[in-house]
Amino acid sequence: MRLPADGRSARSVKLVAALIPALALGACGVVGGGSGSVESLAAAPAPSYGPQADYPVLVGEPYTVVGTAYTPEDVLNYDQVGFLAADSAGGNAVSGSHHTLPLPSYVEVTSLETGRTILVRLERRGPMNSNELLALSPGALAQLEAGPGTPVRVRRVNPPEDQRTLLRAGGPAEPRMDTPMSLVEILKRKLPGQAVAPVLTAAAAPAPSPRPAPVTVATLTPAPQPARGNGVPALPPLEPRGAPVVAARAAPALLPSRQTVAGRGAFVVQAAAFSTADRARRAASVLEGEVTQAGQYFRVRTGPFATRGEAEASLAKVRAAGYSDARILTNG
Repeated sequence: MRLPADGRSARSVKLVAALIPALALGACGVVGGGSGSVESLAAAPAPSYGPQADYPVLVGEPYTVVGTAYTPEDVLNYDQVGFLAADSAGGNAVSGSHHTLPLPSYVEVTSLETGRTILVRLERRGPMNSNELLALSPGALAQLEAGPGTPVRVRRVNPPEDQRTLLRAGGPAEPRMDTPMSLVEILKRKLPGQAVAPVLTAAAAPAPSPRPAPVTVATLTPAPQPARGNGVPALPPLEPRGAPVVAARAAPALLPSRQTVAGRGAFVVQAAAFSTADRARRAASVLEGEVTQAGQYFRVRTGPFATRGEAEASLAKVRAAGYSDARILTNG
């Protein structure tokens, strides 16, 4: 091989000579077709589980599920009770879906059957086929040791970064401390459809009327009357001296029977009393009853019924629907 005389050509030859080994190695990798192939050189970027994976935070527009309208909003002190649904998405990751909280966000979920509490990352909107409070992935249900229909408490929290990282990577964070059962029992009373203390409206028995005090009638001295023929004035018969006379009480007027008052019926069945009108309306729609407000509570009643037998038949249906504290009241 004859080398060019000029210096520039000489440098080009040296550069080509240096590249020949590298090209040979690359060619070997392509020909071999193994792990060193051209396709394997462009490796996919590793997924990020760092803090940037929590941004942007999405809220979203209002939507409706099974007749109920939901308006997503960023509520920092969110703390509600309700029931679980299953979320087929998420696999073994400890994640969930929620109707209104921002995505992503983090919540503590407590089973109101056992008190067990876990940390969950909310990543999806829903559940989209029911109005349950929360839907959990299979992995989250397994960690909580719960299933669809389990009553739960959902409380929004701000966990430390190391626990966020575990959840973003698809793994579980360490379970939280179990919630005391004394608190669990209090929370269960706030579940949708659960009755608060019934508001009784039966009228109190009237206080007995005070008995009138005896009245003593003073002895009357009759005035002298004109003499009758014999010169002796005629005197009327005298009342016994000092005899007490008790004033007679008038007999109370008879009140109309409750069964005939405006034809409304004598009895009603009170299913429950709720702290919110929305829960009361939902219960009334199921029981075909009516909602009335009594102070800060909203009562759900069925009726009125003309006879107690009709009221007892309705009471049986109401209790079969889960309102075990339902009772019959007189309609007043």
